[in-house]
Parts: sequence; C-alpha cells; structure tokens
Amino acid sequence: MNVLLIGGGGREHALAWKLAQSSLLDELYVAPGNPGTLRHGRAVDLDLNDHKSLRKFILEKQIRIVVVGPEGPLVDGFHDRIADDAELAGKVTVIGPRKQAARLEGSKEFAKEFMYRHNIPTAAFRAFDHTQLPDAIAHLEHIPAPFVIKADGLAQGKGVVITSDKREAAAVIKEMLGGKRHGDAGRRVVIEQYLDGIELSAFLVTDGQSFKMLPAAKDYKRIGDGDSGPNTGGMGAVSPVPFADKEFMQKVHDRIAAPTIRGLRMDDIAYQGFLFIGLMNVNGEPYVIEYNVRLGDPETQVVLPRLRSDLLDLCEGIATGTLSERHVDVDDRTAVTIVLASEGYPGEYAKGKPIVGVEMVTEALVFQAGTRLKGDRLETNGGRVLSITAFGKDLEQAIANAYRNAGLIAYEGKYCRSDIGHDLVRAHQQA
Repeated sequence: MNVLLIGGGGREHALAWKLAQSSLLDELYVAPGNPGTLRHGRAVDLDLNDHKSLRKFILEKQIRIVVVGPEGPLVDGFHDRIADDAELAGKVTVIGPRKQAARLEGSKEFAKEFMYRHNIPTAAFRAFDHTQLPDAIAHLEHIPAPFVIKADGLAQGKGVVITSDKREAAAVIKEMLGGKRHGDAGRRVVIEQYLDGIELSAFLVTDGQSFKMLPAAKDYKRIGDGDSGPNTGGMGAVSPVPFADKEFMQKVHDRIAAPTIRGLRMDDIAYQGFLFIGLMNVNGEPYVIEYNVRLGDPETQVVLPRLRSDLLDLCEGIATGTLSERHVDVDDRTAVTIVLASEGYPGEYAKGKPIVGVEMVTEALVFQAGTRLKGDRLETNGGRVLSITAFGKDLEQAIANAYRNAGLIAYEGKYCRSDIGHDLVRAHQQA
C-alpha cells in the first residue's frame, strides 16, 4: 500500500524509518520530510490547507493511509477534511483523531473535564479565561504551593509554569490571560494541584474500540543538566522506564488507558491513531498530567526502535477495525536517545552550520530534525538538530553507547545535555 506521512521533524524521521521496514509498504511519501526521511520515502511539497491539491495527490498516488505526525493539523481538523470528502471516503484512512477528539490535546480544560467525567486519576484543577483575571489570582490564596499554571491551548510543549513564588505565579497568569505569553493559547489557563512524583509517558494505539499499549518512556524537557533552565521540546529520552514496572504499568492499563478509550466511546468521540498519556508516578500510583493526540518527540525516537512489530500492520488494523487481532512485540533491551541541539536553543540560535560525522555512526540510529541540505552538505536548520538512539543490555550501557555515538557528530554550536538517564541510574543504585 502507499502511505503519506505528514511532518518534518525527528519524530517523523523515526516514523518513516519504521514504516519503511514494512513488507506491506509499496511507496512512502513524506510531506515535507527532511534530509533524513529521504532515505526512506519521497519528499513532497503539500499545502495541507489546500484541500483540492491534497485530494488530487491522494487520488493520483493511490494513498491508502495518511499518518499525521504533529498535533497542529489534527487540532485544525485535518482528519475531518479527509474523512468528510466524498471523493476520498472509503479510500484513505487517517491515523490521527478528528478535531473533536484532538481537543484532548488542544484544550487542557477539555481534557481535565473528560478525566473527571470518567474517573481517570488526575490533579485537581480550576480553569479561568481572560475575563477572570482577578478570580484566577485570588485562587492562588486558596491552594498550596507549588503552583502549576498551564496555557489551555497548544504552546509547543512550553505552556506549563511551576513555581512556589506566589508573585511570580500571579505575573505568569497575568501574562497568559493578557495574551503576552503564548498568544491565544494562553488566553485561558488551567491552575492545577501540584503532584509530587516522577514523570513518564505511556503510549497506545487504538482503532476506537480496542487498543494496544506501546513501550513507555521518560523524556527530559529542560535544557540544562539536572533539569535546570527553561523547558524545550525535549532533550532526550529513555525506554523502558525502570520505575514503571509491570505492576505499575498494569495500573496504567486498568485505571487510565482502558477508561480513556471506554470514555471516548461513551462520549461518542471517534478516535483512531496514537495517544500519548503524560503520567506522574506518585508513590507507585499513576496520575494523568496530560493527553497528546500523537506520538511524542523525542520519545518516538526511543520507543519505535524497541517496537519489533510491523507499524504499518498496526495502522492497517486501525484502518480495518481489526487492531485487536494484531500483535505488539517489544525488544527487551534498553534504548536511550540523546538530542543534539543548536547553541542558544530554546531561545535564538544560528542556522546553516555544516554537520560532519553522521556517516561515522554505525552502532546507533541517527534521526534528523532541524537539518537541511545545501548541495551535498548537511547543515543545521533548527533548535533541535539530531537525535541519537542506542541500545544496551542495561541502562548504563545504553547511555554509554548513545553518548559515544553522539560524540562522533560535530557542528559549530553543538549542544546536548550530559546527564540523560543518570537520575535513573542513581535511583537504581540507591534502591
């Protein structure tokens, strides 16, 4: 079958790499893709908002499945435009939810109300819009610090502020509701109870009726070692997660994943595709921090290499409503992903720096994100440039392998955290 993959980051390179391994695949197209995805599929220039051209492409190339990598198109209703097109109906399946279901990521308040309605464990919260600034600030007087303040809408993974300083919290709320921080996405805020625990991410794939759990992962959001500095899109990831043992993941399955899919059916919300569940492990009990309606980045780069099953076969299971008959097989080894970024990220950074050494990496996977080709030369073209994924028989070996291979690549301004996974090693040693 022919497949169209939407997106151009590290997540999409990992998806292209995995899809290209399938015996079911005839032709893979990636829009827009990046220099890394060129090894696995054909790059195409498509305007997702030009539905006439998109329809023409899908029909001409006989696209059977469209896999949507990023959340933006889903929140904007990309799935709906395809599914509601009479010429495309029955001919193509979108892996990614409709607009209504995508509100699980597009609106923090919608997601929290969904969780409360279906008794899914999560932190207590209140939501306020831009007309309720005094009420939002007054609410800080009635809850204990630290204060967790979230922009209701999409903020590229940077819409959460946690602070114990009440004055700072009030200032953040004022900036968000005033439109000065995250624009319209922050014109409504959710103020949450603080959960004291350790974060991880669970992933599942569903056809709306049944679901399959994928490997869990822990990512590292802050730019600096020791989880210091501002949030980023993610600076590294580890899978499996040592503190998420079989017993804990069974709780995630029974108390969170199953009720979520059941709740979507009860609310008559059609959902097909990937679901990312951001979790907090609080003394061995799972709580949901957030839903994302797609795979994470850089978690995809550490999860998909551990997936031995045919990803396109799972997608076909979604397309045909037979996901329950498909099998998920996972590599038992540990995988670690290190993100190589541009100096200055997540603030301003330079582009166009030549990248050397990628071809020297032979014992790890290199997924490209913020890169471009200038002639035959590979250059930096983003804040997060590359991610390096390596395996090991245990966490320490996987970390060593990932950093050794990351060290083979060079470009001016190269930056990466030096401590990805080290906190988990220490915790294991102290246990």
